[in-house]
Amino acid sequence: MTSLSATTGQFPVRVFGGPTALFEYGGLRFLTDPTFDAPGDYARPDGRFLTKTVPSAGAPADLGSIDVVLLSHDEHPDNLDHSGRALLADVPLTLTTPGGGQRLGGKAAGLADWESIELSRPDGGMVTVTGVPAIHGPGPRETVEPITGQVVGFILTAEGLPTVYVSGDNASLDVVQEIAERFAPVDTAILFAGAPRFPALFDGKTIVLDSAQTAEAAEILGARRVVPVHYDSWAHFTEGRDELAAAFTTAGIADRLDWGHQG
Repeated sequence: MTSLSATTGQFPVRVFGGPTALFEYGGLRFLTDPTFDAPGDYARPDGRFLTKTVPSAGAPADLGSIDVVLLSHDEHPDNLDHSGRALLADVPLTLTTPGGGQRLGGKAAGLADWESIELSRPDGGMVTVTGVPAIHGPGPRETVEPITGQVVGFILTAEGLPTVYVSGDNASLDVVQEIAERFAPVDTAILFAGAPRFPALFDGKTIVLDSAQTAEAAEILGARRVVPVHYDSWAHFTEGRDELAAAFTTAGIADRLDWGHQG
């Protein structure tokens, strides 16, 4: 049986803008998709540019020690930028996609769908990190991945601790349902949102969850707390904090929103 403290205790999540968040779980410090570069235009592999509009609410020097980077994918500068890549050299482990693990090399390891790795906790226990599916665009994976690349999400579990889900750049509620069938209820869901879209991709459809879908994902997961990320600081994000708050209010679950600690 899960202890009361495991179901009611909340760990703080520090958010930096874009997809970047820092939290401690099981005595280990996890950082998601590190992006700390200054505002400006950043090239994608296909030659297009992404525009960062707001500086990060902190710098790598402010982070302290990081045990694990949870990197949803390495191919887009709004998920891993120049400063983020430099930071990886000082982190003992980066978990990412199988392709990203090969590209990054060094201390990076790829997780396939439902593949798990066990990490030693300072108290002698273990944290299990499981790679879970994510689709970075509308439609089936086989049509999306050749355009936007491979993405992975993460589930964190440990004895006596609540379940945590980090979605990565996922646009599929079917994927969320698959994850819920295995792991729900989720205590804390760090959900990538923002409804990013490009006219030249998928007829302008969103390539990560929009605000209403983010609220629906929270309900599917039975999430007690949702920390949204990936909804600000970049020009291609079309829905922000106001839209998220409205969507959760409409769904009757505004009390589940946690905006995290800034910077």
